[in-house]
Amino acid sequence: MSLGDPVPPIVLEGVAVRYDSSDAWVGESVDLVVREGTVTLVLGPSGCGKSTLLLAMAGLIPASVPAHLRGRVLCCGTDTAAASPGQLAAQVGIVFQDPDAQVVTATLLDEVCFGLENLLVAADRIEDRALAALRRMGLADAREAALRSPAELSGGQRQRLAIACALALDPRVLVLDEPTANLDPVAAADFYAAVADLRAPERAIVLVEHELDDALPLADRVVVLDREGAVAFDGTPAEVLGEHAGALRDLGVWLPTATRIALRLGLTARPLPLTGEELRAAISSTGRAGTSGTARAASGTPCPERRDGAGGTEAPDPAIELSRVSVAVGARTLLSDIDLAVHTGEFLAVAGVNGAGKSTLTLAMAGLLPIASGSVELAGKPMATMNARQVGDRVGYVFQNPEHQFVCHSVRDELAYGLRVRGLREDRIRAAVDEALERFGLASYAGLNPFLLSHGEKRRLSVATALITEPQVLILDEPTFGQDRARADQILAVVSELNHAGIAIVMVTHDLQLIAEHADRVVLMADGRVLHAGETRRVLGDEALLGSAGLRTPPVLRLTRLLAAERPEWAGVDRLDQIGGVRP
Repeated sequence: MSLGDPVPPIVLEGVAVRYDSSDAWVGESVDLVVREGTVTLVLGPSGCGKSTLLLAMAGLIPASVPAHLRGRVLCCGTDTAAASPGQLAAQVGIVFQDPDAQVVTATLLDEVCFGLENLLVAADRIEDRALAALRRMGLADAREAALRSPAELSGGQRQRLAIACALALDPRVLVLDEPTANLDPVAAADFYAAVADLRAPERAIVLVEHELDDALPLADRVVVLDREGAVAFDGTPAEVLGEHAGALRDLGVWLPTATRIALRLGLTARPLPLTGEELRAAISSTGRAGTSGTARAASGTPCPERRDGAGGTEAPDPAIELSRVSVAVGARTLLSDIDLAVHTGEFLAVAGVNGAGKSTLTLAMAGLLPIASGSVELAGKPMATMNARQVGDRVGYVFQNPEHQFVCHSVRDELAYGLRVRGLREDRIRAAVDEALERFGLASYAGLNPFLLSHGEKRRLSVATALITEPQVLILDEPTFGQDRARADQILAVVSELNHAGIAIVMVTHDLQLIAEHADRVVLMADGRVLHAGETRRVLGDEALLGSAGLRTPPVLRLTRLLAAERPEWAGVDRLDQIGGVRP
């Protein structure tokens, strides 16, 4: 950097972080310069330090988060080690994974004004700046609309509110830490359309994201961290993802859907395609249609056997049956007249937009939320006649927020808790806990407080605690949230193994591709009602039906429909295991 060059918004020199609660350093002497007018996408396996890196960039480490910083971070020219809490707030806006964790006031206007007031902006300018930010994010055209409660917004709108709060401060740096992790597919696409409008020559955007199909078109640069938190790759999307897709797959990093298909097809030309159009061009250039490199069409690769009674197969007895179930909180009805059966041994997915009633439905299934009317039966026995222990022995539940189910001070004790309350011998408990620690990659954290784990590690622990008691029905609310590809595959492999052993699985997820790959049936929720329930392929292949639920066609099917316009053998292909012979 020459003497006349402007000061970059972010400079990291030999950076690593050690939290006060740990002896281990996160990151491996990271050197990084982030310049104005760019969008930098940060990728890496779970637990490698992506969120830690963003906190250091924003100056929250060490000013607000109890941690030691090695090396130096310059944020808009200020050494963050010497910055006081809040000093950099006007320069850096940060949006976290969970929008609800950032809401502190009762109206949209107050929420956006809050930061400006804390920075002592002149009173006569605060409201104008706040309203301008809300208008830019499409949340309020006038003051009256800005007086709504944040509770009235969808999850995607609350993430836009978080960005509006940051934008009102006119920051030079906008940091987004998996901002779409809790959003449905349509809300995620809308969110990134809004982020695209925020690009400006004077602003740098740094983004951590797992779902790349919507985020990648925004990125000028991709930085990949390895498992130790060192920079493994740094360059343009084509240079990093297109040239090193195989290495990133082995590292456990998520890849664009087009790139995953290209790997399965064994395409050798580099760079590998990142988009559907690039994939279509790459396949056309090979001239290998009909060889081992083409798709195995749906007619030649039957779906796994469905257990919902389709095709004349009689459905098993219900493991859970809901009859005219309604749930209300105060005067607000959350579920209305739900009739639904979960069959023994089936894999049932529940999908819908944010606020459709998915989590409420599964909480009622598990007896964790009282019903206002109707009935719930477990294997033919009314839940109303059972105590909490009896219900818990039959139904395991993994919450959307893992922290809501932690009750112990160490990872080992958290895993052992459910077995201890059931009276198992200590030697059996130790053996089961040791197996779970290894199975979920948590052995090195056995003595750590669960609340000090990364987001991905907390999710793995929450899944492990539910599985260790071997329930008859396992309910998972967004089980792959915050996971890299390798860890997500690991969790789903364990869940599928249990399902094949006869345990009924109920999974709430925004990931329709995950549903396509694993579920027997899909329940579409809308406005607290069951919009439709049916066999997975039929539901996910019905674009109009998905649209009525506010959802999008899964990414593999979107791409294969594009390919089928020229090559009919792609018609009906909706799962990665129908494509080529190479692992994704």
